[in-house]
Amino acid sequence: MVGIGQSRQAKRREVTIGALVREAVDAALADAGVGFADIDAVVLSKTPDLFDGVMNPELYLADAMGAVGLPVTRVFTGGSVGGHAAIHGAHLVSAGLARRVLVVAYSKESEGNFTWALSRGLPFSAHLGAGAGGHFAPVIREYIRRSGAPEHIGWKVAVNHRRNAALNPYAHLRKAGLTVQEVRDSPMLWDPIRYLESCPSSDGSCAVVITDARHVTGRPAWIHGMAFRTETGHFAGRDEVNPRAGRDCAAEAYRQAGITDPARDIDVAELYVPYSWYEPMWLENLGLAAEHRGWRLVDEDRTAFGGDLPVNPSGGVLAGNPTGATGLLRFAEAALQVRGLAGEHQIDGVRRALGHAMGGASQFHALWVVGSEAPT
Repeated sequence: MVGIGQSRQAKRREVTIGALVREAVDAALADAGVGFADIDAVVLSKTPDLFDGVMNPELYLADAMGAVGLPVTRVFTGGSVGGHAAIHGAHLVSAGLARRVLVVAYSKESEGNFTWALSRGLPFSAHLGAGAGGHFAPVIREYIRRSGAPEHIGWKVAVNHRRNAALNPYAHLRKAGLTVQEVRDSPMLWDPIRYLESCPSSDGSCAVVITDARHVTGRPAWIHGMAFRTETGHFAGRDEVNPRAGRDCAAEAYRQAGITDPARDIDVAELYVPYSWYEPMWLENLGLAAEHRGWRLVDEDRTAFGGDLPVNPSGGVLAGNPTGATGLLRFAEAALQVRGLAGEHQIDGVRRALGHAMGGASQFHALWVVGSEAPT
């Protein structure tokens, strides 16, 4: 990855969707030191059309992406879509089908209705109107039951991520002085998820340029391993607390990267944490902590900004969630860390970083490991 761009995440009512996308595209091209004429293909990451009310965005955004006359692939897998799009772009390069690929991701949720889109009636199903949190809350409660984690763990994750976000000028929610007490006292939304433990609904975009070793410019983030896995969202016996698709996805990416001890070999992780409790859950699912022990890493401050395994120094999903771009943002932030270009939220001495994306009912997973040096 040689170019990274992102827009400011917020309620961006002052720009159109096209203008929002162009902010990230222009920044990514400038970072890579290339122009539209140097791009061979475009990959677009997009959430369901109901989220922002635009059909066929690959056509609507052709000018904004510089895609006129180029092959364009639209990727869709739910909230993990940005990660899948990045991997698809890397596959185009590794297959020799393109020298440089522009991967673009966005959401403008202020122009849609996220909860309504997620709660629409399906045949032979109850009309719940519960949104995403209504689905994930029982899974979190089951994790707490299995692991014996104390209730303050979720509050502590929220404080860590929102404080980190204060160092990230692109983040939607930046709360440097947030305390555990404030999180605990915030309204309960879906037991045990409180208001300040939840991600916002954001507008934002991200774009990256991926190329091969012959066309590297500047200071790249080298892709050491990448994988995506999917399982059916609902079936008898499915473990949503520790989904197999996530475990298999991580195992394959680590195998490609030659990683045998992820907790030791990964210096920083950008994880898809839409609700605070998903930090310890994903630490376990992705092999960064032993089963039922992920919450202890949080409790011991090991995942905080100054810990030995910092999680989401950018602030992560709790600080900004333009859903179509969120997965790509996790991948891009991991790449910024190994390039040493993360600004105030840069972690010292990062050699390898992990970017993770999750979607749907935790059945879509995408992950890559990037490094500061070319893989051997």
